[in-house]
Amino acid sequence: MDEVITSNFIHDIIDEDLKNGVNSRVQTRFPPEPNGYLHIGHAKAIYIDFKTAEKYGGICNLRFDDTNPLKEDVEYVDAIMEDIKWLGFKWANVYYASDYFDFLFECAVKLIKQGDAYVCDLSADEIREYRGTLTEPGKNSPYRDRSVEENLDLFYRMAKGEFPDGSRVLRAKIDMASPNLNMRDPVMYRIAHVPHHQTGDKWCIYPMYDFAHPLSDAKEGVTYSLCSLEFENHRPLYNWFIEKIGFKEPPKQIEFARLNLNYSVMSKRKLLEMVNKKIVSGWDDPRMPTLCGLRRRGYPPEAIIDFIEKVGVSKAYSIVDIGFLESCVRDRLNSNAPRLMAVLDPIKLVIDNYPDDLVEELPVEYHPDHEEMGSRNVTFSKELYIERSDFMIEPVKKYYRLYPGNEVRLKSAYIVKCTSYETDENGNVTCVHCTYDPETRGGNAPDGRKVRGTIHWVNAKDAVDAEVRLYDRLFKVENPADDSDGLSLEDKLNPDSLIILKGCKIEKDILNAKVGQSFQFMRQGYFCIDKDSTEDNLIINRTVQLNSSWDKIAQ
Repeated sequence: MDEVITSNFIHDIIDEDLKNGVNSRVQTRFPPEPNGYLHIGHAKAIYIDFKTAEKYGGICNLRFDDTNPLKEDVEYVDAIMEDIKWLGFKWANVYYASDYFDFLFECAVKLIKQGDAYVCDLSADEIREYRGTLTEPGKNSPYRDRSVEENLDLFYRMAKGEFPDGSRVLRAKIDMASPNLNMRDPVMYRIAHVPHHQTGDKWCIYPMYDFAHPLSDAKEGVTYSLCSLEFENHRPLYNWFIEKIGFKEPPKQIEFARLNLNYSVMSKRKLLEMVNKKIVSGWDDPRMPTLCGLRRRGYPPEAIIDFIEKVGVSKAYSIVDIGFLESCVRDRLNSNAPRLMAVLDPIKLVIDNYPDDLVEELPVEYHPDHEEMGSRNVTFSKELYIERSDFMIEPVKKYYRLYPGNEVRLKSAYIVKCTSYETDENGNVTCVHCTYDPETRGGNAPDGRKVRGTIHWVNAKDAVDAEVRLYDRLFKVENPADDSDGLSLEDKLNPDSLIILKGCKIEKDILNAKVGQSFQFMRQGYFCIDKDSTEDNLIINRTVQLNSSWDKIAQ
């Protein structure tokens, strides 16, 4: 997080402004609405807002766009702040759009007095009908020519709570024939008799986003309002409000392409639908693209920053392969996650010629490339657990692991040779018998004989039982948000997005781990400790596989 982002088209605009004296400073803001949890798409906006301010020695504020109390909650406010901190960013100040409600009310009164706003009695459906279409101009509201005095009287009475919800709105008086539908007398205020999480019962009218946002930016001293591309058509309205109120140093709105991932849903509405329908366990389900979900799954924040930097900043719409994100996660964890041994599908391995009461302690490093991480002692005894897939009765071609008569290395321990095996009544292997060569401690053959296979293991005497949750992509289709196929979100789910393994065996060092801590389980993938773990039930989440197998599965 020490390096600031390299130049992009946003910075080119800022550079030109600073050079020409249009601005002498840079101030940005990140303005989320607290009506849901942040997802990885928001991470790109956070990155752009905060890093742009950082590059130019400016400040970035966090401002909650809390203009719709019907959908907002303090829970989301707290979660958003936690997510931003987790990504490694620090805001200069925390503001709320509701901090400006008095100021915005005064601005609305000013527009009414200027003849630039009016109270309209049309219903929401009627307003839509009067607005027209992309090819047909709209029609003026029959209330558009009310006098300034009447509009002021009605607006003050709206604020006092004299009228029911939906009965009246305040609209800007612009141009019902404008080719830009956003300029066709947009609504500025609506009536809503609901308490607000910040202002309580003080207000029963609330400003609309397109009115509150530009004036909050201007009031706050923002110089660059950086937002995603869907707000490009709103820019003329953004500028109109600022100009009509008379700000001398108006902010400049610059739009960039939002982050889109395949096999993912980024709509807050659809994410909320999945939570409410219990398609997922909650906002922090590790299969969700929410930042809290990715955090619980074990994604390092640095990997998300790496990903955003590699994707870059542009105005071109694109969909990024989720495999690219996973590779960034894999690269980060490969470089700094300590290694442990874990057996996810265990069968017993008995070394028949090993002393019954002997327990050795073998030094094993935490990371082959980082000596500073140190090592731990792994216990070794007569009975071990190995992966079921590491033994075959009749080996296939190029199978170099255990089978009758074959030798393998036990990681950091000894070379063993399979002598026999046991099965249950159904023919399933329950135990593999081996002999070991005492001269091969450390896994080396002093006589130079070649042993091609190396497998991991866990000591049966002190192995820790765990539940391991194997997470994968939540959807099996590339664009699950596309409703044109007539399928529901449930129809598009990947049936293997969560596989729960019981009775997994982990080396005892896992007991020293903390919730959220990441590891590489040798030959298995990257994992972390889940928040639901207890002393009696260790739960471990798979973050990402060692190598992606998705492309092979998809074919």
